[in-house]
Amino acid sequence: MKLTHPAVVAFGIAMLLMLPLVDPLVEPAHQLIYHFDGPLSIVFYPVLISIALLCILLTGLLTLARKPGRARLFFWTALMFLLPWVLLKASGLLLPWKVSHHLSLLVFLAGLTTTATLLVCWKPSFQRVFDHAQEFTATVLAFCALSGLLILGHVCWSGWQARSTNAAMPLHHYAAAQPTSHSRVIWLILDELSYRQLYEHRFPALDLPAFDRLAGQATVFTQVAPAGLMTEYVVPSLISALPADAMRASADGRQLYLHDPVQHRWQTFDPHQSVFQDALDRGYSTSVSGWYNPYCRLMSQVLDHCFWTNHSPTQSGMSKDQTLLGNTFAPFRTYGSAILHFIYWRKRQISPDQTDAETHIHDYSELLTASDSMLNDSSADLLFLHMPIPHPVGIYNRHTHQLTTGPSTYIDNLALADTYLAHIRSQLEQRGQWDSSTILVMGDHSWRTAPIWSSGTAWTSEEQNASDGARFDDRPAYILKLPHQQQPAHIDTPYPAIRTRALLDAIMDQRIQSPQELEDWVANPSSVAADSAAQ
Repeated sequence: MKLTHPAVVAFGIAMLLMLPLVDPLVEPAHQLIYHFDGPLSIVFYPVLISIALLCILLTGLLTLARKPGRARLFFWTALMFLLPWVLLKASGLLLPWKVSHHLSLLVFLAGLTTTATLLVCWKPSFQRVFDHAQEFTATVLAFCALSGLLILGHVCWSGWQARSTNAAMPLHHYAAAQPTSHSRVIWLILDELSYRQLYEHRFPALDLPAFDRLAGQATVFTQVAPAGLMTEYVVPSLISALPADAMRASADGRQLYLHDPVQHRWQTFDPHQSVFQDALDRGYSTSVSGWYNPYCRLMSQVLDHCFWTNHSPTQSGMSKDQTLLGNTFAPFRTYGSAILHFIYWRKRQISPDQTDAETHIHDYSELLTASDSMLNDSSADLLFLHMPIPHPVGIYNRHTHQLTTGPSTYIDNLALADTYLAHIRSQLEQRGQWDSSTILVMGDHSWRTAPIWSSGTAWTSEEQNASDGARFDDRPAYILKLPHQQQPAHIDTPYPAIRTRALLDAIMDQRIQSPQELEDWVANPSSVAADSAAQ
């Protein structure tokens, strides 16, 4: 077959156009595979089907465009002058640099203008130059096809590696020889919970009675240094006490690696070097109900009970809740409108819509049911709950007290978080366990106003006002109620959240039983070394 045969050129074009779908399946961090909660076949197969269909369509068009005439002129002229924009976008996906949106728009408009000008001013004398340009363009696309074969091979390899990613894994089985005397430890992460919005600079007229009531009998940390900015590496960092500023996963999504920003090296996340193994060693049983991170896949060896979920669609609009056919057409629906705004291949687009709210509600509802089941299970001694609120998008109307896919903000989600906290308290009080339990409520990170949300189209004037013009305060909320604590306390000294594993170990060892002992422990950084040695 000739290198510039229509089928070869068509494959080159198809691979360039499909790179936004292909890139998440082959990128080194394997983020999509790691976070996807469902059979990966419903993501990989639609991509392969889309490439095949596009190849067939383009082969037909290129075959028709071999005949002299206006159709050939139009097709190849557009292809020649838009190719630089296509290659520029492709480089932004495959190479370690970010393509400026303004540069992308400039190159696109230049190609479009040149195409239109040439078509309007066409003269027969241009034919020879046009033929050479066409041959050169076809050759470039043929080399893209050869590269595409390698990429397609990588896609198939990744799909094979991920074929059993979410298959059920055996959990640890807790078997106590005799009843234990320790009280329950409940670690609640409310995703993106901000200390400033909760206690220091609350939005006017926002009522948070459950948080206020908790603060009346707990220790509130006012100067917590977060473990990072992104949930995907912050929560594993808190669980393991390994510092991290990035993560990557194995091709099958079952092994996590954290990047140490201090020693500048990658570390393997080992569930046996975590707070859950610490709990098992102390005779506790372990239970997890969590969002986004694949806890059950990642830590099955050290968990007695586990549930996790993540209904969030991929950037291309595919999700575990759609059929194979639905996921095949989802990218075309998702990117159709994006093309009109010249952002077809942007790495990250934050523009939550009704679908985002629906999936967020789905996650919240499933986790609410799972957490209730675990709260009512008396064997769940160490219970870790990771809820997707008040993390945007808004899914709650604080005035009607109803979940909603309509207008809603981070402030509304704060009210929902308060409602959930009140629900947990009610559950434990009904079982007579609230007073005797250790309750740690925290945000994995604070409200990421300027770093993420304020640049999105869903940012509201209410959120702008609540955050003092998108001011970013990185302090997550961090509230600890010790068993039988009745008086409020606060710790105003800087406290790194990465000490959470050591703190929970000290509590399980009963080395911290009062607010004063807690304050002394926090004030003694050397206790970290002692705790690490004990682990």
